[in-house]
Amino acid sequence: MSNFHSIDLHQLSINPFQAIADQWMLITAEKPVDGQPKANTMTASWGGLGHLWGKDVAFAFIRPQRYTKQFVDENDCFSLCFFGGEQMEALRYLGTASGRDEDKIAKSGLTLTHIDSVPCFEEARLVLLCRKLYVQTLNPEQFTDRAVADSCYPNHDFHDLYIAEVQKALVR
Repeated sequence: MSNFHSIDLHQLSINPFQAIADQWMLITAEKPVDGQPKANTMTASWGGLGHLWGKDVAFAFIRPQRYTKQFVDENDCFSLCFFGGEQMEALRYLGTASGRDEDKIAKSGLTLTHIDSVPCFEEARLVLLCRKLYVQTLNPEQFTDRAVADSCYPNHDFHDLYIAEVQKALVR
C-alpha cells in the first residue's frame, strides 16, 4: 500500500501555473500489451485544473504521436502526478524517452504503484486520479491567434485535449 492519503480537492494548496508549467506533471495510464497490463507515462507542461460541468476537472494535452496517448485513449482513468521539482531529472527523461522502445518507467528510478487500480508514482507529492469526460483534437481553424498555432504546431500535430473529472486527490 502506498503512503498517500486522500484530501478534499477544495483544500489543495497548489499553484497550478507553477506545478504544471515549471515543475511539470506525469500523465500515466495503463492498458493490456501482449495480454499483460502495462503502464506508460509522459511528462506534460500544458494543462490545468478548474471547475466545469458541475465537476472538479483537470485538463491535459497529448500530441497524437505520443505512445502514452494510446494508453489514455484505451482506459477510462489516468493519473496526474506532481513532484514539486525534486524529480526534474526523471521527468525530463520520461518526457524524451519512449515507452515503445524501452521500459522507461523502470529506467526513470521512480516507483510505479496503483491506487484504485490507476497507475501512479510513489514519489509524487500529489496524485490526482482522473476519469475522462471529453476528448477533442484541437482544430487549427479555431485559433483566434494564428501566431500561437504557427509557433506551437509547425508540424500540424495538434494535441488532443482531455477533460477529466478529478475523482480523488491524494498527498503524501
